Amino acid sequence: MYVFVLFLHIMGAILSIGPFFLLVPLLKKIRLAEDETLLHSYIDLFRSASRLTKHAGHVLVGAGVLLMFMGGWSWGTSWILATIVVMVGSLSFIARAFTPILKKLRLPDHNRDELVRKLTGALWAYIVLMLVMMWLMVAKPVLW
Repeated sequence: MYVFVLFLHIMGAILSIGPFFLLVPLLKKIRLAEDETLLHSYIDLFRSASRLTKHAGHVLVGAGVLLMFMGGWSWGTSWILATIVVMVGSLSFIARAFTPILKKLRLPDHNRDELVRKLTGALWAYIVLMLVMMWLMVAKPVLW
């Protein structure tokens, strides 16, 4: 059973971060889209990928909690607490990072270059946060 839960946890991690790397080239398409319908399609694709990662995150966290109990890890373990802190920070960040910008991109009178620049920054910041969490889970460093 442990191996199956570990598999779910790893799949959750892959699906929580992988789609964001695929969105990097999409940002250029969003910036250069001349047709409004095409722009909206790209925005919808970005939003769908963001939703996929959110739901994969639920699997990731649920399986992680199960692995903690199955593996005998304590909530007080430093790398677990650090992961939780980064995760809470990333949740509050992502809630405000993408949706408002994507909504503004749908408005007829927007500064697309500025919004895509903000979206690019938010995307890379989220990827870095996810990679920090991944490092904490893989390396399991003793931080204190």
